[in-house]
Amino acid sequence: MIERIAHLREKMSQRGISYLLVTKPENRYYLSGFTGTTGVLLIGQETTDFLTDFRYIEQVKLQSPHFRVVKVEQSSPFVLVYELLRNYKAEKLFFEAEHLTYKEYQDLQSNLPGIELASCTGLVEDLRMIKDDSEMTIIRKAMQIGDKAFEHILQYIKPGRSEKDVALELEFFMRKLGASGVAFETIVASGPRSALPHGVASDRLLEDGDFITMDFGALYQGYNSDMTRTVVIGKPDKKQQEIYHIVLEAQMAGLRAVKAGIPARQADAAARSVITKYGYGEYFGHGTGHGVGLAIHENPRLNTKDETILQPGMVVTVEPGIYLPQWGGVRIEDSVLVTEDGCEILTSSPKNELIIL
Repeated sequence: MIERIAHLREKMSQRGISYLLVTKPENRYYLSGFTGTTGVLLIGQETTDFLTDFRYIEQVKLQSPHFRVVKVEQSSPFVLVYELLRNYKAEKLFFEAEHLTYKEYQDLQSNLPGIELASCTGLVEDLRMIKDDSEMTIIRKAMQIGDKAFEHILQYIKPGRSEKDVALELEFFMRKLGASGVAFETIVASGPRSALPHGVASDRLLEDGDFITMDFGALYQGYNSDMTRTVVIGKPDKKQQEIYHIVLEAQMAGLRAVKAGIPARQADAAARSVITKYGYGEYFGHGTGHGVGLAIHENPRLNTKDETILQPGMVVTVEPGIYLPQWGGVRIEDSVLVTEDGCEILTSSPKNELIIL
């Protein structure tokens, strides 16, 4: 944590930021290790203050010993922020524009008379894009939980079960393996509903001949896993096989493209060009992937516009899909670690052939 704060201070110095207020939960955890739900960080070039209420004082002392704990007894922690800044003779405070609500901004403004407020974006998030060894140990475990859950669910799926049954079974099994919850609301979309890219589980009952797209992940020690697999119940028809293998070809092209030194959009183009080549470009309307870590969707974004240069230590998904209204769809997704000369696939569940249940 101390090293992360040192890196943050370097970035703050480069941007002319003397004091930063951190309110975003993922950023708070990244910098402090605090797993509770309430608290704000005030970070200066020589100061680190953690403001929280009575419930979390001892927890902060245990989990964030490199911070000075400031007990909040007023209704707003910003009253104490003001007192601290006055003691530090600070004239300007930067806050996280992408997290602070308008009401919180008004509260901050009213409690900091004479202090200039300025917004900043991406300061901690840029640091979070590159995972260190300790983060990767946790992320690998989260991915393993997802792989084991997929292996388990293949034995569970059968006609007559509902999509919600499948989603619940996935969550229950991942929790049994140590997950604290799901990374996001589980997507189980079957039959024609598999044409919905974010078709969260419904009451629809599974039927013979259905495609079933399952997009799910485990939340483990604060970090997320993410994987999608599409399977079929019973004998697939010719079109189902065709669409599946087009998406698989696109996904493999995307995986081959991912490596350090290329812009994120280049990996998207590699996958997208395959689907376009077969005439289904209009049915692939989302980006090819996104970063994964403390949040399920982080930078960089593997889409048509992101110029972020991929670097070793980034964890991203590669998840092209084809979605045909009233018919169904296919998505195949792996999470990967960017390396100097390629990527390491972190999700190992089978996909090379359409799995038939």
